[in-house]
Amino acid sequence: MRGSAIVESHRGPDCNRVQDAYSLRCAPQVHGAARDTVSYVETVADRELAAAIDNPVVLPDGRVESNGNFHGAPIAYPLDFLAIPVADVASMAERRTDRMLDATRSHGLPPFLADDPGVDSGHMIAQYTQAAIVSELKRLAVPASVDSIPSSAMQEDHVSMGWSAARKLRKAVDGLTTVLAIELLTAARALDLRAPLTPAPATARVVAELRKKVRGPGQDRHLAPEIAAAEALVREGNLP
Repeated sequence: MRGSAIVESHRGPDCNRVQDAYSLRCAPQVHGAARDTVSYVETVADRELAAAIDNPVVLPDGRVESNGNFHGAPIAYPLDFLAIPVADVASMAERRTDRMLDATRSHGLPPFLADDPGVDSGHMIAQYTQAAIVSELKRLAVPASVDSIPSSAMQEDHVSMGWSAARKLRKAVDGLTTVLAIELLTAARALDLRAPLTPAPATARVVAELRKKVRGPGQDRHLAPEIAAAEALVREGNLP
């Protein structure tokens, strides 16, 4: 405790005024680790798709042998693994969205990016949606492959639950897509509200692509169609 006090004293109360929050500063590290996880899962998937999983298997010399190559553990483990960075990337995205909506941390942006703060809600409810999804993603990150339900008179006494891992990962990826779409909508609105300041060229191209589907800041309106349009852009993977 004493050491922690010394560190805090050294950092001082103004530390957060000169350093960005982790959700901004550490995004490359978290996103990089997530990409590494995707690469690992792709490697396993490629290997297992090319593997022999028949049971029994007919060997080159004509023998027929019983085996366990069908067991789903090699796939179940990576599917569970990938659900972890999916939840974590979404969690960071939601934190960045929240910062843009909080007038105490957004460096001059209107509360909730509302056109008429106090009357309009801006993107407040969209962030609620993110928060609810992120909470669910954390639950979906709990591994399925640690479970096992015996069947077939205890012959199949240890199963991988890989199908369950795959189903929850699919749901998690859909949730991440929505969370990223809302961050995209919010960031684009925040950038528009910063005018006449302009973003970097690559960021500007992303905003321009979004603006083909979603109009810019204005009075409160139904956000679901705009979220759906942004989801489509994220899902297609063709943003600049």
